[in-house]
Amino acid sequence: MTDVAVRPAPAVLDRNRVVTWLQDYGVYAAIVVLIAVNTAIKPSFFSMDNFRVQAFQVVPVLIVALGMALVITTEGIDLSVGAVIALSSAVIPLYLGYGPWLSIVIALVAGCVSGLLAGLMVAVANVQPIIATLALMIGLRGFAVILNGASAKSVTDETIGALGLDSWFGIPQEVWIAVVIVLVVAFVVRRTAFGRRLTAIGDNRAASALAGLPVKRVLVAVYVVSGLFAAIAGVFLVGHGGYADPSNYGLNYELSAITAVVVGGTPLTGGRIKVLGTVAGAVFMQLVAATLIQNNVKNSYSQMVEAVIIIGAVYAARGRSGR
Repeated sequence: MTDVAVRPAPAVLDRNRVVTWLQDYGVYAAIVVLIAVNTAIKPSFFSMDNFRVQAFQVVPVLIVALGMALVITTEGIDLSVGAVIALSSAVIPLYLGYGPWLSIVIALVAGCVSGLLAGLMVAVANVQPIIATLALMIGLRGFAVILNGASAKSVTDETIGALGLDSWFGIPQEVWIAVVIVLVVAFVVRRTAFGRRLTAIGDNRAASALAGLPVKRVLVAVYVVSGLFAAIAGVFLVGHGGYADPSNYGLNYELSAITAVVVGGTPLTGGRIKVLGTVAGAVFMQLVAATLIQNNVKNSYSQMVEAVIIIGAVYAARGRSGR
C-alpha cells in the first residue's frame, strides 16, 4: 500500500488567512478606507481643523470604551456608564463655587463610588452584571437630574472649559489625556499581575477562585475604573459644551462604548482584551458617523448602520472567542 499525501485545499487556507487577517486588522484597514473615501469626496476632511472636530467627538467615547473593555474582559458589562457621565456633569456646577479642581475631583469621586456600587453588587452580592448596572443606569440618571434640575446649567469656568476646548501644540488637551490613559491601561493589562488576573478571571472565574486569585477585588476594581473613566468623559463634555445637562449627557454612551470594544476585537465572552483595538474601534465608529453626516444621511439610518456593524463584528469574533 502506498502512502498518499493529502494536502489541504489552497482555497481553504487562503480563506482562513483572510478571515484571521480581518479579525486582527480589519478595523485598521476600515479606518484607512474611510479616511481615503471622505478625503476624496471632500478634501477638507483631511485637515487639522476636521481632526480637532473628530477628536472632540471621539475622546469621551474612547475613554468610556477603555473602561468598558476592562469590564468585558471579566465577562461582565457596564450599562451605567452613560448615567455616570450624567452624574459627574451634574456634580460640577454644585461645587464650582469651591474652585474648579475641587468640583472636578468630586465629580471623579462620584464616578468611582458609582463603579464601587456596581462592583459590590456583581462581586459580593452575585447580581448579574447586566441587572446590576441596568439598575444603576436608571437610578443614577434620575439622581443626577434631581441634583442638577430639569434644565441645563451653564458652566463658564475657564479651567474646566480649557479641558474641553484648549489645545497643546495644536492638539486638543483631551487627546493628550486620552493618550496617557490608553498607555496606562495598556501597561496595566500587559505588564502587571492585575492584568494577568483580569484575563484569567474572564477566561474562567471558578478556576481563578480555586487558584487563589482575588476575584472579588479584581471585579470591584474594574467597575470602579469604569466609573472613573465615565466621570472623566463627563468632565470633558461639560468643558466642551460649557454647560451641565444630565438629562441629555451620556445618552447611549454605553452602546457606543460596547460597539467600540466589540469592533476592536475584544470578545464579549471575556478572557481577552485589545486596548489598541478598542481605540481603533472608537475611531472607526466616529468616522462612520462623520461619513454619514457628511453625506446628509439621517440619524435613524446611522443607527441602523451601527446595528449592522455590531452584528458583523460579533459574527467575525466567533473564531476569536472560542474556548
